[in-house]
Parts: sequence; C-alpha cells; structure tokens
Amino acid sequence: MDNTQTEAGKQQSEPDQKPPFKNFWRILGHGTLLDKILMGIAVLCAAGAGTALPLMNVIFGNVVSDFNGYFIPGSGVTKEKFLSSVNRSVLFIVYLFIGKFLLGYISMFCLRMTGIRISARLRLSYLQALFNQPISVFDSLPVGRPTNTITTSSNTIQAGISEKLAILVQSLALVISAYAVAFRFSWSLTLVASASILFISILYSLLVPIYVKLQKKVEQADEKASSIAGEALGSIRTIVSCCAEGRLAARYGEWVGEARKRGMRLAPQVGAQLAPSNFAMYGSYALTFWFGVRQYASNNIPDVGPVITVIFSVLIVVSTLSFLATPIIAISKAVSASTCFFEMIDAPKPKTSGLKDQNVSTTDIRFEAVNFSYPTRPNVKILNNLTIDIPAGKITALVGPSGCGKSTIVGLLERWYQIENQFEGDPNSDAPQSGDPQNEKVHETATSPNSGSIKIGPHNLYDLDLKWWRSQIGLVQQEPFTFNTTIYQNVAYGLVGSMWENESEEVKRKLVVEACRESFASEYIEKLPLGYDTMVGENGLKLSGGQRQRLAIARSIIKRPPILILDEATSSIDVRGERIVQEALDRVSKNRTTITIAHRLSTIKKADKIIVLKAGESIERGTHEELLEFKGLYHSLVENQRLEMGEQDPDIQGEANPKCQVENMQSILKEASRTDDAGGPDQEPVLTYKARSLVNSVGLFLWEQRKLWYLDVAIVIAAAGCGSAFAIQSYIFAQLTAVFQLSGDQLINRSEFWALMFFTLALGVGFFYFVLGFSSTSLSANICGTYRQQYFEHIIAKPIEFFDKEGNSTGSLTSRLSTDPTQLQELVGHQMAFPLISVFNVIGCVSVAFSFGWKLTLVAIFSAFPLIILAMFIRVRYEIQFEKLNAAVFESSSQFASEAISAFRTVTSLTLEDTITTRYSTLLQDHVEKAFLKARFATLIFAASDSIELPCMALCFWYGGQLLSTYEYDVLRFMVIYISVVMGGQAAGQFGSLTPNLAQATVAANRILSVRPSENSNDGEKKTVGRFEGGAQIDFKSINFKYPTRDVVVFKNLSFTIEKGQFAALVGPSGCGKSTIIGLLEKFYGYQSGTIAIDGHDLNTLDVSSYRQSVSLVSQEPALYQGSVKDNVLLGVDPAQFTDEDVQKACKDANIHDFISSLPEGYNTDVGVRGLAMSGGQKQRICIARALIRNPSILLLDEATSSLDSESEKHVQEAIERTAKGRTVVVVAHRLATVQNADVIFVFGEGGIVETGTHSDLLKRRGIYYQMCESQALDR
Repeated sequence: MDNTQTEAGKQQSEPDQKPPFKNFWRILGHGTLLDKILMGIAVLCAAGAGTALPLMNVIFGNVVSDFNGYFIPGSGVTKEKFLSSVNRSVLFIVYLFIGKFLLGYISMFCLRMTGIRISARLRLSYLQALFNQPISVFDSLPVGRPTNTITTSSNTIQAGISEKLAILVQSLALVISAYAVAFRFSWSLTLVASASILFISILYSLLVPIYVKLQKKVEQADEKASSIAGEALGSIRTIVSCCAEGRLAARYGEWVGEARKRGMRLAPQVGAQLAPSNFAMYGSYALTFWFGVRQYASNNIPDVGPVITVIFSVLIVVSTLSFLATPIIAISKAVSASTCFFEMIDAPKPKTSGLKDQNVSTTDIRFEAVNFSYPTRPNVKILNNLTIDIPAGKITALVGPSGCGKSTIVGLLERWYQIENQFEGDPNSDAPQSGDPQNEKVHETATSPNSGSIKIGPHNLYDLDLKWWRSQIGLVQQEPFTFNTTIYQNVAYGLVGSMWENESEEVKRKLVVEACRESFASEYIEKLPLGYDTMVGENGLKLSGGQRQRLAIARSIIKRPPILILDEATSSIDVRGERIVQEALDRVSKNRTTITIAHRLSTIKKADKIIVLKAGESIERGTHEELLEFKGLYHSLVENQRLEMGEQDPDIQGEANPKCQVENMQSILKEASRTDDAGGPDQEPVLTYKARSLVNSVGLFLWEQRKLWYLDVAIVIAAAGCGSAFAIQSYIFAQLTAVFQLSGDQLINRSEFWALMFFTLALGVGFFYFVLGFSSTSLSANICGTYRQQYFEHIIAKPIEFFDKEGNSTGSLTSRLSTDPTQLQELVGHQMAFPLISVFNVIGCVSVAFSFGWKLTLVAIFSAFPLIILAMFIRVRYEIQFEKLNAAVFESSSQFASEAISAFRTVTSLTLEDTITTRYSTLLQDHVEKAFLKARFATLIFAASDSIELPCMALCFWYGGQLLSTYEYDVLRFMVIYISVVMGGQAAGQFGSLTPNLAQATVAANRILSVRPSENSNDGEKKTVGRFEGGAQIDFKSINFKYPTRDVVVFKNLSFTIEKGQFAALVGPSGCGKSTIIGLLEKFYGYQSGTIAIDGHDLNTLDVSSYRQSVSLVSQEPALYQGSVKDNVLLGVDPAQFTDEDVQKACKDANIHDFISSLPEGYNTDVGVRGLAMSGGQKQRICIARALIRNPSILLLDEATSSLDSESEKHVQEAIERTAKGRTVVVVAHRLATVQNADVIFVFGEGGIVETGTHSDLLKRRGIYYQMCESQALDR
C-alpha cells in the first residue's frame, strides 16, 4: 500500500515475453468444424469482395482513356461511340456493386458469428482449465485476473478474429488482385509505384513489435489496477467503515498512473506508424505520374488509361497497407491477450483418476507421520509428524488454538493440497499459513520436505478418484458461500455426484425441503414470499450469516454423505438456533464418519473422540469427560469459555425443560425469520440514468479536460491538414491527368511541376499525421487514466445499497472498470481524429467540386451523400444495439463466472466443476443465439455502407459522360469534381468504419457518467464532528426501518439507549436485526422514520466522513488486502501520524504481535491476495488491531471473535474490555461467554427487544437469555 511496496510490486509478475504468433492459429483452432467451414467461406467471400476495387480501376482507366480520346482532335471518336462506351462501363460498375455487397455481407456475417462463437469457447475452456487446477494455482492469481481474462481479454480476442480479420483478408485479396491488374497493364510502372510499399513494409516490421511490447506493459499495469479494484469492491463495507476509500483510490491511482505513463510512450510510436505510411502514399503519386509521363512520351504506353489503372491499383495497395495497421494491431492484441488463456489451458493438470471403491468411505481415516508446509513458506511447518486416527462411523472433533493446523487437515482431506509430489503451480501459491507462535512451535528453521501419508483404510488418499472422493464428503466451511441463485438451487447443488443427481425436479425438491428442515433452515425459508424460489443475492447478501450457514448445512447433508466435515459449522448461528442445528447435525452424524472443527466447545461435548492439536501435533485425545479429568490444554480451553450461571434453584431450574426451550426458541426464530439481517435489496435494474448522445458525453469529457487544450488544438490543426489533403490531391490529380492531352516539352515540364506539387503535399501530410498520432494518443492516455480513476472513486463512494443490487456484483463492476475506460480511450485516441479528418475532407472536397462545376457536384452530392449518410446512420443504430446486447449478456455470464471463481473451494468440494461449466456454457450459447439474430441485420447494413460508393461512382460516370459528350465540361473539370466527390464519399466510409468503436464508447461513456454523484446528492450542510470524548451515548428513538426495495419491516418503533462509555451487547436469534443495528450505526443504510442520536446529535445531520472517523467496525468475515501486515493495520488512518510503536501496541492489544514478530519479515510480511497467507483467526486479529489503532469513540464488533480459538478469544476479549474504557462498545455475539461482562445486554426477538439487563440480572429472570446460556454452558 505504500509506495515502496507498490513500486516493488511493479517489478514482479510482469514477464517480458513476446507472445508467439502461433497462438493466433490456436485461437482459430478452438472453433468447431462448422466454424472452420464458415471461416473458409468468409475468407473466400472477403477475397472476392477485395477484388472489386482493382477491377473498378480497370474500368476507371478505360473511361478516362475514352474521355481523353474524345477531346483529342482527330481521334475519330464519335458522340454515340463515346456514350456507348461510358454506358457499358457504368453497367460493369453496377455489377461490381452487387458482387461486392453480397460477398461482403457473407464474409462479415460469417466472421462475426465465428468470432463470437470462438470467443465463447475460449472463455469456457479457460474456466474449465481453471477448475482443473489445484487450489494453490488459484490462490496465486491476482484477484482481478480471471475476471479480466474472461471479459476484457476475451473481448480483445473477439475483435481480432471478427470484423478486423475480415478487413485483413479483404485487404490482402485487394492487394493481390490490384497487383495482378497493375502488372497486366505495365510491369515497369508497377515496380516504380511499388517503391513505397517496400518502405512501408520495412517500417511496419520494425514498429509493430515495439508497439505490441509497449501495449503489453500497459495491459499489465491495467491488470494490477483491476486486482486492487477486485479486492476493494469485494469487501466494500470494510472499506467504507474504515474510511479507506481514499487510501484504496490512491493505490488504484498508482497503477492507473503507471498505465498512463506507459501509454504515453505509445504516442511517438503511433505517430511513427501514421506519418511515413501516408507520406509514402502521396509520394507514390508524384513518382508514378512522373515516370508514367516519361513512359508515355517514349511511346511505351499508349495513353493515359494504363497510367491511371496502374496508379490507382498500386495506390490502393499503398493506402490499404497504411490502414492495415488497424486490423494487424487488433490481431496482435488478440494474440497478446490469448497468452493468459493458454497459460491456464496448457498448465499441467494434477492426477484426478483412481479407485472408486464403494467401501472406501466406510473405513477409518489415518494420518501417518504427516509433515506439511505450505509451498510459499517451506520453512514454517504446519503439521509436525502428525499421527491421528479418525474412526469410521464416529464423531471426531479437532480443537486447538488458531493456526494449529485444523483447517489444514480439512484442506489435505479435500485434496486441495498434497503431501507428496507437490504440483508445479504450488510455489506461486498463497495459502493459509502457520498460526500464533504462543500457541504453537513455529519451526522457522525446518527445511525437511513434506512427508507421511493419509490412508483411507488400506488405500492411499491420492490413489482414489478425486471427484468420487469429494462426492463422499459433505463439507460445511467456516465462511459459507452461497451462489447467486434460488435457495432451492443452492441446496440442490449438494446432490451433484450423488445417486439423486439425475432425479426429477419433484424428487429433488422433496429432498431439498427435507434437508432444510433438518438444518432448521425451513423456519425462515417458508416465511419468505417466494419460499424456496427466493434469490439469495450475490454472496447470499439477502440472508443473514446464520441463515447462510443453515443453508450450507442443508446443502452438505442432502446427499447423505458417508463423511461429514464441519469446519466451524455453527459459528454464525445464534445460541438458540445452534442447539437445534447441533441436534440436527448429531442426528445426521450417526453411522457416518464425522470430523468437527470447533472453537465453541459446547458443540463437541458429545463427540466420540476429541483430538487436541497444538503446533501441528496431537497432544491430547479422548472424550469430553476424559480430557476434563486430564486437566490439560483442553481443560484450560473449556475454562476460558465457561459461563457464570449464578446460584441455581432446583425448582426454578427444573422449569426450564428442553421442551419449553425448544418451543420458545422456535417461536422467537419464526418471528425473527420475518426480517433479514443482511437485508440486501431485491433485484433491480443495474443503473438508471438518462443516456447522453456520443457528442454530449465525449464533449463533456473534453470540456472537463480543457487543461489539455493544446493537445485538442494540435489534433484539430493536424486533422485539418490531413483532411484538406484530399481536396488538394483532387486538383493536382486532375491536372496530371489533363497533362496527357499535351505533347513535347510542354508535356514534360507540366508533369514535372505537378509531380513536385504532389511530393510537397506528401511532406505536409506526413508531418500532420505524425502530429495527429502523437497528440491524440497522448490525449487518450490522459483522459483514460483520469476517468478510470474517477470511475473507481465514484463507484466506491456509492451507498452500500448500490452494491446490494443484483447487477452490481464485484465481478461485474470490476469488469466495467476495466472495459469502459478502455473503450473510451479507443474513441478519443487517433481514431477520434478520423471523423475530424472526414469533416475537413468533405468540406474541402465539396468546396473544390462546386468551384469547378455545380451541375455534376449537385447530382453527385444529392445522390451519393444521402445514401452514404443513411447507411452510416442505420449502421450506428444497429451497432449500438448490438453492443448493448453484448454488454448485457456477456455481463451476466461474466458475473456468473466471477462468482464461481470466487467460490473455488466450495465449487471443488461439491464437485460442481462440470455443473458450473455447463451453466456457463448455456449462458454463452444464449448470447451466441441472440447475437446471431442481431448480426443478420447489422452486417447487412455494414455490407451496404461498405459498397454503396460503387453505384454512386456509376451515376457520376454516367452523368459526367453526358456533360462531356456536349463539351459542357472538359476532362479537367470532370476529374476534379469526380475525385473530390469520391474522396468525400470515402471519408464518410472511413467515418463509418469507426462506428463499432463509437457504439461501444457511447455505452461506456454513459456508464461512466451514470455513477457520478448527482448535483442534489448533498442536501444541506452536514455537521462535522470530532472525537466523542469518553465515548458517545447512542439513543434509538422509535426507529422504523426496512431495506430500500423490500416490503419486509425489520424494525417497528424500536427504541433503546446505550449510555456513554457502556459496553453493550446485542444477542438473539439469526435474522432478528442485530447486524442491521450495526449497519444503521455505520450509516450503511438510512432509516424511514424515528431518530438515532449520537451524543445528542441526530445521525442524519452528521457529516458521514467525520462521523465514521470516530467509529471502528470489526465484521464477522475479516477482509485483508494485498500488502504488508503494517499496511493492513494502518488501512483506515494516515500512516504519517502513526509510529511503528503505535502499530505494535494495537497488535499487542489484539493478541497478534508475537505471531507477526515471529515471521521472517515481521510487520513487512505480505498477507497475500485476499489475506490468504493468514489463517482465519490471524486475519480477524489483524482486523481488530486495525480497529483499535483508530482509537474510536464507538467500537462496533459484529461477531468479531467468532473465528478465534477460545484462548485467543479470551486474550482479545480482555483487550477489548481493557481498551473499552473511554469509548462506547457495541458487540453482536452468539458466544455468550464473550459478553457476560457487558454493562448492558439487549436480547432481540419477536421483532424488537424482549429483555434488557446485565448478565446476572438476566440469569435471575430465568427467561430467554437464561435458556440461551444453558445451551452453551459446558458443565450442563
């Protein structure tokens, strides 16, 4: 997060390798037989369409020869013969139009469809390959890379193998046929005219590789920025609560700035590509006419016809080569983008096949002398010569301090990691690492390799078939993941790989309902309006933590797995729910091998065997009673969680019988299930905004960046210079054509003069194109960098409800952050200058044409221009719709893929790889089908706009012939007007070729503008508050609240008060609104009526930023960011104002200092992507240190110690209680031992607060709180 770390990061993971061009053929190889047939047809048709212009040149040469012959005295050409020749040539041009239109349509349509189909198959292959890799490879990837690959990189590939490939093939065919025509008429003149081609070829062979290399560096910087954005958007509540938006924006801005700096290096490269090629094109006019006149004077050619044919044929080649840069660069980008795909697709895959013995899962599991270290830190042992037996059909509990290796055992059993034959990708992984040194021996000097074995009966674990083995296991993880689909589908995913996988929907639904009843999830599901068909939202945001956990339990038990692994399965469930869920787990654990990991020891009292781990070793084993008698580590862990139950009256105690407890609990939970703890909104449109036109949006961006006026001026002047060249060229060209009517010295002198004028024009054009390329690339790099940064800042400044919306998932927003500014950059780059060149071109050409003859000009303009403009208008309209379709459908498929990737562990444990890829394939296929319908009409318009100039030429020739036949016009006037109008039409065609970029950029620009804060978003002045000395009083007065787009009322007239400096606890069933209180205090959501007063100040009148500076939040699911431990602790504060001692003190208070100090790099240790280098407990303690260093007046703890072992929890609890002095502490807790010392406890249920008091007061009442305590008391 600091500059040192960032700069260091820039030197890492950026291999400077040139992607092999064979990747292009590999891309095409992903097509099916149908794709290859269509591509073959498309290539042939594109080649045929490319021959139209060279054939047109033959006709043009013949017509000009006829014109000159008609005006040469004594030629013998009559008016009738002249008109007959003109009419025949016009008819040939019409035939060419029909042929080019049909062939162009077929080629464009076929390549567009094959491009989309191949792109879809590549995306699917990448996802399949990713899920075939071990988790170490996945953990090594930057956060944004998989999403970036299946969105931005895939779109780049699609562009390179669709229309751009058609343009390339058509252009190559044009070059070949043009040369054939030129050599047919005059080989010597053709060779002279081709001198410029050799120059351009050598130039591009040198420049294009340099451009691709520089472009790759820009893409690498963009990928780093995407990784930061993915981390930030994936934990936006943490970012907002820490007031770290500016800090993350600064980190993001560093890489955006780096991309901008690297992009600026492209400016001279683009200028160097545009300038010499255009200079060569105009220089060829001068050289070829000069040599052609001499050939004519020497009688080596009969007339001007061959000269015109050769000049236009070779110059078509020159101009085509100059514009080949666009498709070649697009294809080069596609090849470059394919590297990410093929690196994953080609990666070696671990062995997955093996035994499928149906009796394997009914035998014991044994770890024999297992030594294991994660690949990134081989000198830190996680498991140290561990030997344990897990008997079949019994419940085995693993307990011990955080980081002692419990979850590592789960990872090894799930085969996410291997003991032997470490996979090649592992050295790059970031995996959970060793735990706290005060609870374990950190063997920093250990260098021994991993060893030992895991036996399933007589078989080695790695001899079993991987998917079959995982299908035998039901896993419930500490942080449950739910997919963004219905509750029914989430639970039904557990049937994959089981005997019920292919049953009917009716049978599956019965199984889902049964599993949900067993996990006690049905209580809240059946209260929802849509029941089991309710969408849970991204990451289950529409469900509370406890509700998600019960859903995950249902998913794990639905297939009746022989082996059940519960990794903190009830950590997120309230006390009352926990007891029933625990009973359900006890029930489903019978007759199956069950492995339970728990910090809440009340959940494992009934285990057949408890194994106590410390420092990766098994130090105690036995039953609950046996270990208590032993009075070892387990005994001390139990003592740490003991609840003080006070004096017991046998009579009173007897009243609280289990039946009453269950009934009371069910009534409370039924009421609580009407609300939603997390309360994500229902699905809404992603964005609602008034769309701006292209001119309005781009104009706004340019106006806002008016400080770059000098670049704008340079672009306009350069565009004017380039555009006016067409009009000047038409005049010079006509003069040189008319020269062939002369003879002798006059012929030579006039031809030399006008050839010199052409060469002068070439020098000017070369200069202006260099200025144009340099200035426009510089402008685009600056604008893209500025608005990419603003886009990110505006998104993370959005209210939390924005991120709750269905379409605003992390993957979707990260994808838009990457693609939208890039599309804007492509528009305001050198391609932005093409429409400007076209405008100046049209103005100049039309002006010149009118000055020479208004009749032919009017006919040409009013016939040709309306057709061309209409074709362009319809083309833009269809292309915008097509891009919207692409964005909408690919966005949904990308969102799905991103969600699946983020749930990698869940997907692999449920063996959902095939299910996920099948679903992804269906989404992609749906996109292809919709794109097919749109492409039929869109490519029809494209083909028409690409060939419409031919009938316009035919009309000009016919009417021009009529005027020439009466001698009203001479050849010079006709040629000036014709070339001017044709060049003007070609300029409009050039503008049309940019429309795909315009369509994409219009949609992208509107999305960028849509997230800007509205002008009236800050309604009135907000009061700025400083730190509340001694804490702050929190007063809820008649609060009514429901989430923005839901009709379910969470609170109705809720009122309670937390006094200044109090330690207040909120307890109660899942879904009763405890976390909603935290959300309201953090101002994540606004309430509908009532008042929340903070030290007498209405919360709605306080400035959000200054208020949050006084509040710290530690959430249930800890979020760390790539960077050092120190960076993460200082996330929400100004690092300059805190010393290393301050950081260490906060970490000591959070009981994490000793562990950090034991690491080789101490506080500078990188926590890895998403904090994966740390265990769950270590991450949580770093988050607590991050909260404490801010010295908050109000400390909010939402299940902050749920991930900690009992010993660490005790230390952290003592630290919180010790540091609570002078601040108000609000704790949401399911573990009641952590809040028994609270000043006040609020018990939620039945839509509000049902009990209030201290721990001892509430116990005396023998009410709901008392029943909750009894459920967790280890001595009951």
